[in-house]
Amino acid sequence: MNQSSLTLSRSRALAGASFMVLAGIAFALLNVVTQWLAMTLSFSPASAAFWQYGFALVLSLPLLFRLGLKALRTNYPFRHLLRVFLAALGVQAWVTGLASVPIWQAIALVMTSPFFIIIGARLFLGESVGWPRWLATLTGFIGAMIILQPWADTFSLAALLPILSALLWGGSSLLMKNLTAFEAPETITVWLLVLLTPINAGLALASGFVVPTGLALWLLLAAGLLTVVGQYLLTLAYNAADAAYVQPFDDLKLPLNVLAGWLVFGYAPAGYLWLGAVLILSASLFLMMAEMRKERRPA
Repeated sequence: MNQSSLTLSRSRALAGASFMVLAGIAFALLNVVTQWLAMTLSFSPASAAFWQYGFALVLSLPLLFRLGLKALRTNYPFRHLLRVFLAALGVQAWVTGLASVPIWQAIALVMTSPFFIIIGARLFLGESVGWPRWLATLTGFIGAMIILQPWADTFSLAALLPILSALLWGGSSLLMKNLTAFEAPETITVWLLVLLTPINAGLALASGFVVPTGLALWLLLAAGLLTVVGQYLLTLAYNAADAAYVQPFDDLKLPLNVLAGWLVFGYAPAGYLWLGAVLILSASLFLMMAEMRKERRPA
C-alpha cells in the first residue's frame, strides 16, 4: 500500500467517525425538539412524526430538483423498501415498548443494536470484525449501562420490545451500508423520506390528525431540517467506512442526549453519568486509533 493510499484510508476512517458524531449531535437536537413538542406543548406524537418527515421531504425537494429524477432512480427498489419497512417496524416496537418500559431502561436495551450490526456485518456483508471492534462495542455498551442503570428496576417481558427495535434498526442500518456500495447518499436519504411520509400519514390519521400552529409549527420545521441533516450525515458515515467500524461511535448519542436535556430542560445528571460517558468516548477513540494503525501496516 503506497503513501497516498494510506493517507486516503486514514482520512476515510476519520471522516466516517466525524460524520457519525455530527449525526449524533443532529439527532440529540432533534430529540430535544421532539420532547419539547410532547412534554411542553402536548402535541400529538403521531402527528408530530408525520409533520417532521413531511417537512423533511419538502426541505429535501431543492436537492431533488437539482439532481433531477436521477435522485430517485435505482436498480434496488426492494432494498430501499425493505430498509424503510424495517425502520418503521423498529419505530412501532420502540413506541409500544415505551408504553410500559421506563425510558432509561428502553434506551439501555436499544444500545444492543451494535451487536446485531456487527454480527450482521460479518454474516451478510462479509466485513472483517476483529477484537478491537468487539472490545470497543462492548465497552460502549457497558458505558451505556452505567449511565442508564438498567438494573435498578425489575425487567419484564415488555423489555424485549426495545431489543426487538434494536434488531430491526440494526437490519435497516445494514441495508443502508449495503446500498452505499451502489447508491449515492442523496438517493438513500430521499428514498427514506419519500417512503416514511405516507406511513406516518396513516398513523397520524388513525390517532387523530393535528395541524400545527405558532411555536409548534416552527419546532416541527426545525425537526424536519434536523432529520434531513442527521440522515444525510448518517449515510455519509456509512459511505466513508464500514458498518462495524462506525457503529460504536453511535454510542456517543448517550452523553450527547443527556447534555442536551441538561442544557434545555435543566436535568442534572448524576455522577455515574460521567464514568459511563468516559467509557463510551474512550471506546470510540480506541477503535478509531486501532483502525488507523491497521491501515498503516504494509499490505
